[in-house]
Amino acid sequence: MDFFGKSDPFLEFAKENTDGSFTIVHRTEVIKNTLNPSWRPFSVSSRQLCNSDYNRVVRVTCQDWNKSGTSDLIGVCHIKVADLQKNSLPMDIEVVNDAKKKKKSYHNSGVLHLRTLQLKRKHTFLDYISHGMELNFVVGIDFTGSNGDPRRPDSLHNLSPTGNMNEYQRALWAVGSVCEQYDTDKLFPAYGFGAKTPPQYTFSNIFNLSIGAARPECHGVSGILAAYQQAISQVQLWGPTNAAPIVEAVAGIAGEEHERIRSQKLPCTSYQVLLLLTDGILTDMDATKLAVIRASRLPMSIIIVGVGRADFSDMDELDADDGLLRSGREVAMRDIVQFVPFTKYATQSPEVLAREVLAEVPDQVVEYMQKYDLPILNKQ
Repeated sequence: MDFFGKSDPFLEFAKENTDGSFTIVHRTEVIKNTLNPSWRPFSVSSRQLCNSDYNRVVRVTCQDWNKSGTSDLIGVCHIKVADLQKNSLPMDIEVVNDAKKKKKSYHNSGVLHLRTLQLKRKHTFLDYISHGMELNFVVGIDFTGSNGDPRRPDSLHNLSPTGNMNEYQRALWAVGSVCEQYDTDKLFPAYGFGAKTPPQYTFSNIFNLSIGAARPECHGVSGILAAYQQAISQVQLWGPTNAAPIVEAVAGIAGEEHERIRSQKLPCTSYQVLLLLTDGILTDMDATKLAVIRASRLPMSIIIVGVGRADFSDMDELDADDGLLRSGREVAMRDIVQFVPFTKYATQSPEVLAREVLAEVPDQVVEYMQKYDLPILNKQ
């Protein structure tokens, strides 16, 4: 309890359950040492707040925070979203402490001043897709020497004379077959990295998978697989394993779309999904982390499939499931990386691998749209 007049108030919003009990759904920040607090606006889904029932009671409790970790009740009021819609805002609502009602002089413990209420529809991934947004599938394949000589049966790039797919081919087919359903022209940029390429056989951090082609696009997943098979016989596997150049290349495409929609307040028409297939440790981990962090502000996701049985601790760090990716003072805006080790799903159907690999992409798309409050495309 504060004994010197001023309080450290915060608000708790709780929805009423069918049995009459209440469940807290949001707690504001504490405003210290004041009798006239002003809390920051916040967002909460209607399902969380009132089970999407605008006539359901929401209890608002004002508490006085104490250093001990406990709090003292200041007062309570009850609201309904339906009532807030009917009445013009701002609105004043009395906050009452029932324990103090016995005092004749008591009227209330204060007044809650509601300034504004905005109800916005939260679009789903399928909403964006059905209204014309496309997923642009981009492939990057690791051609570094650590994969092993393709002529040897134990190489990760070995092409079986019997036609059995290696891990790179299986991962491409499983994920690409799903992604191409969301792209109308079926033209997918496909790159290799970490090899020496003809005709001079100079080292390339990034090169078109269709060796010698002027543009990187392949037609459909079958086109990517055909280009991959040709590349295996034409390039010399080398190193180092640098992933930053290909991340930056795709981020450049995503950046153009980002600037277009931000400068003109337009809907997002294309979202880049980079499928990166690699066999292990990155040589340029610091540069890749920075590239991913900067790409997190753009309409882009990165799927990394780990091929073989190498050390994939770098990939787990990029996935950052326990918190946003950091590098020095730079912090990612959102998590855009999903890492999946191929060996974990090698004995299962391609559908299982595709489902796991693409599991986070829908939420990542929706999160990007909401971060920038982007409108949905109008159907033609």
